[in-house]
Amino acid sequence: MAAESLVDRICAPCEKGSPPLESDRIQQLLLEVPGWAVKDGWLVRDFSFKNYYRTVAFVNAVVFIAHAEDHHPDIEFGYKTCSVRYLTHSVNGLSDNDFICAAKINALI
Repeated sequence: MAAESLVDRICAPCEKGSPPLESDRIQQLLLEVPGWAVKDGWLVRDFSFKNYYRTVAFVNAVVFIAHAEDHHPDIEFGYKTCSVRYLTHSVNGLSDNDFICAAKINALI
């Protein structure tokens, strides 16, 4: 049986003090979320859009995913750009939840 794809998974609560993902696992998961990278310990991706309306529509869709998964990114956006950054604060690093949400965001594009 094939492993469940990230986009089909649901975020699970992370216990405070649980260990973050190890670098080997992070490298594996990065293969499943094209366009994303790890920078300064955060999972990040920058997006570009045709206009402000499309940018804001995208931001609203990301907010919907964050609410549904109860896992919230840092989002910065301007007229035609949006930057999304994930870090699981309760583990002080990256968790599966960060990659699950990244996969769901990729599915929007």
